[in-house]
Amino acid sequence: MKKYEVIVIENLNQTATIHSIETCGTVDGPGIRYVVFMQGCPLRCIYCHNPDTWRKKSKSAHIKSVEEVLEDVLKYRSYFHFSGGGITLTGGEPLLQKNFTKSMFAECKKEGLHTVLDTCGDIEIDDDVKEILHLTDLVLLDIKSINADTYKKTTGGVGELERVLRFSELLKELSIPTWVRFVLVPALTDNENELHELASYIQTLSNVEAVGILPFHQLGAFKWEELSLDYKLKSTPEPTITETKRVKELFRSYGLVVR
Repeated sequence: MKKYEVIVIENLNQTATIHSIETCGTVDGPGIRYVVFMQGCPLRCIYCHNPDTWRKKSKSAHIKSVEEVLEDVLKYRSYFHFSGGGITLTGGEPLLQKNFTKSMFAECKKEGLHTVLDTCGDIEIDDDVKEILHLTDLVLLDIKSINADTYKKTTGGVGELERVLRFSELLKELSIPTWVRFVLVPALTDNENELHELASYIQTLSNVEAVGILPFHQLGAFKWEELSLDYKLKSTPEPTITETKRVKELFRSYGLVVR
Protein backbone atom coordinates (compact mmCIF):
# COMPACT_ATOMS: atom_id res chain seq x y z
CA MET A 1 0.00 0.00 0.00
CA LYS A 2 1.40 3.39 -0.97
CA LYS A 3 1.27 6.36 1.36
CA TYR A 4 -2.10 8.19 1.20
CA GLU A 5 -3.60 5.44 -0.97
CA VAL A 6 -6.32 4.71 1.60
CA ILE A 7 -9.81 5.67 0.50
CA VAL A 8 -12.27 6.11 3.36
CA ILE A 9 -16.00 6.12 2.64
CA GLU A 10 -18.23 8.71 4.32
CA ASN A 11 -15.29 10.43 6.00
CA LEU A 12 -17.21 13.50 7.00
CA ASN A 13 -19.81 11.62 9.04
CA GLN A 14 -17.38 10.04 11.48
CA THR A 15 -17.48 11.53 14.98
CA ALA A 16 -15.15 11.61 17.98
CA THR A 17 -15.28 12.57 21.62
CA ILE A 18 -12.97 15.56 21.88
CA HIS A 19 -11.61 17.12 25.04
CA SER A 20 -10.40 20.42 23.57
CA ILE A 21 -8.81 22.09 20.56
CA GLU A 22 -5.79 24.38 20.32
CA THR A 23 -5.82 26.37 17.10
CA CYS A 24 -2.25 27.69 17.05
CA GLY A 25 -0.10 25.09 18.79
CA THR A 26 3.66 25.20 18.42
CA VAL A 27 4.95 22.21 20.42
CA ASP A 28 3.12 19.23 18.92
CA GLY A 29 4.91 18.95 15.62
CA PRO A 30 6.51 21.33 13.12
CA GLY A 31 5.19 24.82 12.44
CA ILE A 32 1.88 26.22 13.63
CA ARG A 33 -0.57 23.40 14.28
CA TYR A 34 -4.25 22.79 14.83
CA VAL A 35 -4.14 20.41 17.79
CA VAL A 36 -7.11 18.16 18.62
CA PHE A 37 -7.04 16.65 22.12
CA MET A 38 -9.14 13.49 22.02
CA GLN A 39 -10.76 11.71 24.95
CA GLY A 40 -9.75 8.25 26.09
CA CYS A 41 -6.39 6.71 27.01
CA PRO A 42 -5.35 3.09 27.74
CA LEU A 43 -2.69 4.24 30.24
CA ARG A 44 -2.78 5.86 33.66
CA CYS A 45 0.64 7.52 33.76
CA ILE A 46 1.45 8.72 37.24
CA TYR A 47 2.82 12.02 35.92
CA CYS A 48 0.00 12.68 33.43
CA HIS A 49 -0.94 16.36 33.28
CA ASN A 50 -4.25 15.63 31.51
CA PRO A 51 -5.94 12.90 33.58
CA ASP A 52 -9.26 14.46 32.57
CA THR A 53 -8.73 12.88 29.12
CA TRP A 54 -8.43 9.31 30.42
CA ARG A 55 -12.07 8.31 30.11
CA LYS A 56 -13.77 8.53 26.75
CA LYS A 57 -16.97 9.78 28.35
CA SER A 58 -16.68 13.14 30.09
CA LYS A 59 -19.12 15.90 30.95
CA SER A 60 -16.68 18.49 29.62
CA ALA A 61 -16.03 16.68 26.31
CA HIS A 62 -17.70 17.41 22.99
CA ILE A 63 -18.85 15.17 20.15
CA LYS A 64 -17.60 16.54 16.84
CA SER A 65 -17.70 15.19 13.30
CA VAL A 66 -14.85 15.16 10.81
CA GLU A 67 -16.81 17.71 8.78
CA GLU A 68 -17.07 20.13 11.72
CA VAL A 69 -13.40 19.86 12.63
CA LEU A 70 -12.21 20.06 9.03
CA GLU A 71 -14.27 23.20 8.39
CA ASP A 72 -12.50 24.89 11.31
CA VAL A 73 -9.05 23.51 10.41
CA LEU A 74 -9.19 24.98 6.91
CA LYS A 75 -9.56 28.48 8.34
CA TYR A 76 -5.89 28.23 9.37
CA ARG A 77 -4.52 26.93 6.08
CA SER A 78 -2.42 30.05 5.46
CA TYR A 79 -0.73 29.69 8.87
CA PHE A 80 0.14 26.09 8.06
CA HIS A 81 1.45 27.04 4.63
CA PHE A 82 3.86 29.72 5.81
CA SER A 83 5.05 27.88 8.94
CA GLY A 84 5.21 24.30 7.66
CA GLY A 85 2.47 23.29 10.09
CA GLY A 86 -0.74 21.29 9.91
CA ILE A 87 -3.00 19.20 12.13
CA THR A 88 -2.03 17.09 15.15
CA LEU A 89 -4.29 14.51 16.76
CA THR A 90 -3.31 13.89 20.36
CA GLY A 91 -5.06 13.04 23.59
CA GLY A 92 -5.61 11.00 25.46
CA GLU A 93 -4.88 8.48 22.71
CA PRO A 94 -6.21 9.12 19.18
CA LEU A 95 -5.82 5.46 18.23
CA LEU A 96 -8.66 4.60 20.61
CA GLN A 97 -10.96 6.43 18.19
CA LYS A 98 -9.56 4.94 15.00
CA ASN A 99 -12.48 5.58 12.65
CA PHE A 100 -12.40 9.31 13.29
CA THR A 101 -8.60 9.48 13.20
CA LYS A 102 -8.46 7.63 9.88
CA SER A 103 -11.23 9.72 8.34
CA MET A 104 -9.80 12.99 9.65
CA PHE A 105 -6.37 12.29 8.25
CA ALA A 106 -7.80 11.07 4.92
CA GLU A 107 -9.69 14.34 4.49
CA CYS A 108 -6.64 16.37 5.52
CA LYS A 109 -4.47 14.62 2.94
CA LYS A 110 -7.05 15.46 0.27
CA GLU A 111 -6.56 19.09 1.32
CA GLY A 112 -2.77 18.78 1.24
CA LEU A 113 -2.38 19.26 5.00
CA HIS A 114 0.51 17.89 7.05
CA THR A 115 -0.67 15.27 9.57
CA VAL A 116 0.85 14.39 12.95
CA LEU A 117 -0.20 11.52 15.20
CA ASP A 118 0.76 11.86 18.87
CA THR A 119 0.56 8.41 20.45
CA CYS A 120 1.74 6.29 23.36
CA GLY A 121 2.11 3.34 20.98
CA ASP A 122 0.72 1.01 23.64
CA ILE A 123 -2.02 -0.38 21.41
CA GLU A 124 -2.82 -3.52 19.45
CA ILE A 125 -1.84 -3.20 15.80
CA ASP A 126 -4.54 -3.96 13.22
CA ASP A 127 -5.39 -2.95 9.66
CA ASP A 128 -7.02 0.29 10.82
CA VAL A 129 -3.84 1.34 12.62
CA LYS A 130 -1.76 0.56 9.54
CA GLU A 131 -4.12 2.57 7.33
CA ILE A 132 -3.87 5.52 9.73
CA LEU A 133 -0.08 5.35 9.60
CA HIS A 134 -0.19 5.48 5.79
CA LEU A 135 -2.03 8.79 6.17
CA THR A 136 0.43 10.13 8.75
CA ASP A 137 3.34 12.43 7.90
CA LEU A 138 4.92 12.37 11.35
CA VAL A 139 4.46 10.35 14.54
CA LEU A 140 5.19 11.74 17.99
CA LEU A 141 5.89 8.56 19.97
CA ASP A 142 6.03 8.68 23.76
CA ILE A 143 8.41 6.08 25.15
CA LYS A 144 8.07 6.23 28.93
CA SER A 145 10.95 3.86 29.65
CA ILE A 146 12.85 1.03 28.00
CA ASN A 147 12.69 -1.03 31.21
CA ALA A 148 9.51 -3.12 31.46
CA ASP A 149 9.18 -2.70 35.24
CA THR A 150 9.76 1.05 35.14
CA TYR A 151 7.36 1.34 32.23
CA LYS A 152 4.68 -0.60 34.10
CA LYS A 153 5.11 1.58 37.20
CA THR A 154 5.09 4.80 35.15
CA THR A 155 1.88 3.84 33.34
CA GLY A 156 -0.03 3.14 36.54
CA GLY A 157 0.41 -0.62 36.31
CA VAL A 158 -1.55 -1.02 33.08
CA GLY A 159 0.99 -0.50 30.28
CA GLU A 160 2.86 -3.17 28.32
CA LEU A 161 6.26 -2.14 26.98
CA GLU A 162 6.23 -4.95 24.44
CA ARG A 163 3.33 -3.31 22.60
CA VAL A 164 5.25 -0.04 22.37
CA LEU A 165 8.30 -1.80 20.99
CA ARG A 166 6.20 -3.62 18.38
CA PHE A 167 4.63 -0.32 17.38
CA SER A 168 8.00 1.42 17.11
CA GLU A 169 9.31 -1.41 14.93
CA LEU A 170 6.27 -1.04 12.67
CA LEU A 171 7.02 2.66 12.29
CA LYS A 172 10.55 1.74 11.28
CA GLU A 173 9.29 -0.90 8.83
CA LEU A 174 6.94 1.62 7.21
CA SER A 175 9.59 4.38 7.28
CA ILE A 176 7.23 6.76 9.10
CA PRO A 177 9.16 9.86 10.25
CA THR A 178 9.08 9.84 14.05
CA TRP A 179 10.00 12.10 16.94
CA VAL A 180 10.43 10.17 20.19
CA ARG A 181 9.38 11.99 23.36
CA PHE A 182 10.65 11.01 26.80
CA VAL A 183 9.60 12.51 30.13
CA LEU A 184 12.44 12.86 32.62
CA VAL A 185 11.14 12.23 36.14
CA PRO A 186 13.56 12.24 39.10
CA ALA A 187 13.68 8.91 40.96
CA LEU A 188 11.46 7.29 38.31
CA THR A 189 12.76 7.53 34.74
CA ASP A 190 16.23 8.99 35.37
CA ASN A 191 18.10 5.71 35.96
CA GLU A 192 21.47 6.06 34.22
CA ASN A 193 21.64 2.51 32.87
CA GLU A 194 18.08 2.67 31.57
CA LEU A 195 18.76 5.99 29.87
CA HIS A 196 21.72 4.49 28.03
CA GLU A 197 19.62 1.47 27.08
CA LEU A 198 16.84 3.69 25.74
CA ALA A 199 19.23 5.86 23.74
CA SER A 200 20.88 2.74 22.32
CA TYR A 201 17.50 1.34 21.28
CA ILE A 202 16.34 4.57 19.63
CA GLN A 203 19.63 4.59 17.73
CA THR A 204 18.46 1.42 15.94
CA LEU A 205 15.31 3.14 14.66
CA SER A 206 16.37 4.62 11.31
CA ASN A 207 13.08 6.54 10.96
CA VAL A 208 13.57 8.58 14.16
CA GLU A 209 14.42 12.15 13.25
CA ALA A 210 14.67 13.63 16.74
CA VAL A 211 14.27 12.97 20.44
CA GLY A 212 12.55 15.35 22.83
CA ILE A 213 13.57 15.28 26.48
CA LEU A 214 10.63 16.68 28.44
CA PRO A 215 11.35 17.67 32.06
CA PHE A 216 8.67 16.53 34.50
CA HIS A 217 6.53 19.37 35.87
CA GLN A 218 3.80 19.85 38.44
CA LEU A 219 1.47 21.97 36.31
CA GLY A 220 -1.21 19.28 36.09
CA ALA A 221 -1.24 18.37 39.79
CA PHE A 222 -4.37 20.41 40.46
CA LYS A 223 -6.36 18.27 38.00
CA TRP A 224 -5.62 15.15 40.02
CA GLU A 225 -7.00 16.89 43.10
CA GLU A 226 -10.09 18.09 41.24
CA LEU A 227 -10.76 14.53 40.05
CA SER A 228 -10.09 13.04 43.52
CA LEU A 229 -7.23 10.94 42.13
CA ASP A 230 -4.24 9.75 44.13
CA TYR A 231 -1.31 11.81 42.85
CA LYS A 232 1.83 9.91 43.81
CA LEU A 233 4.35 12.53 42.68
CA LYS A 234 3.37 15.41 44.98
CA SER A 235 6.82 15.55 46.56
CA THR A 236 8.78 14.76 43.39
CA PRO A 237 10.99 17.72 42.39
CA GLU A 238 11.18 18.96 38.85
CA PRO A 239 14.55 18.14 37.23
CA THR A 240 17.01 21.02 37.27
CA ILE A 241 18.33 22.64 34.10
CA THR A 242 21.66 20.94 34.78
CA GLU A 243 20.06 17.50 35.14
CA THR A 244 18.04 17.94 31.96
CA LYS A 245 21.08 19.14 30.04
CA ARG A 246 23.05 16.09 31.22
CA VAL A 247 20.40 13.72 29.90
CA LYS A 248 20.19 15.57 26.59
CA GLU A 249 23.95 15.22 26.19
CA LEU A 250 23.71 11.52 26.99
CA PHE A 251 21.27 11.03 24.11
CA ARG A 252 23.39 13.19 21.80
CA SER A 253 26.38 10.95 22.56
CA TYR A 254 24.52 8.22 20.67
CA GLY A 255 24.32 10.41 17.56
CA LEU A 256 20.70 11.34 18.14
CA VAL A 257 19.23 14.76 17.35
CA VAL A 258 17.81 16.15 20.59
CA ARG A 259 15.16 18.83 20.46
